[in-house]
Amino acid sequence: MGFLKTQADASRVPFNEGGSLANVETITADKTLTVEDSGKCFNIGTDALTITLPATSKGVVYLFRNVGADGNNIITISPDSVDAIFGTVQNAAADSVASGVVDKDIVNTKATANKGDYIILEGDGADGWYITGGVGIWASEA
Repeated sequence: MGFLKTQADASRVPFNEGGSLANVETITADKTLTVEDSGKCFNIGTDALTITLPATSKGVVYLFRNVGADGNNIITISPDSVDAIFGTVQNAAADSVASGVVDKDIVNTKATANKGDYIILEGDGADGWYITGGVGIWASEA
């Protein structure tokens, strides 16, 4: 899957000729994203961070990747208060299913976290964010 960047006029363009992700940012503190961050891969190697998503916008895509040691990082991704996260991350042990409840986080659980776990979220512009890919155990907030 190639990653596209959403431009200010809502058009989507590939990051490079192959349409692959070319924009990687390391997060070391809590962060609130903007629509302009669309298409970025966020590497997270620091424990107990919260990444806050903007209000859903159609076609906005983010990839979050755990680059910390196994069992070291809890990563929390928090939608806007009126948005939900929907979908499933398939796993060999047990699938992680997002509840689709408004204002509930999705979390890469610390005890089961592995270096390389990731999740891809895409905004639909109406109800929230859809999981379009991922690896690892991601728990939906109760």
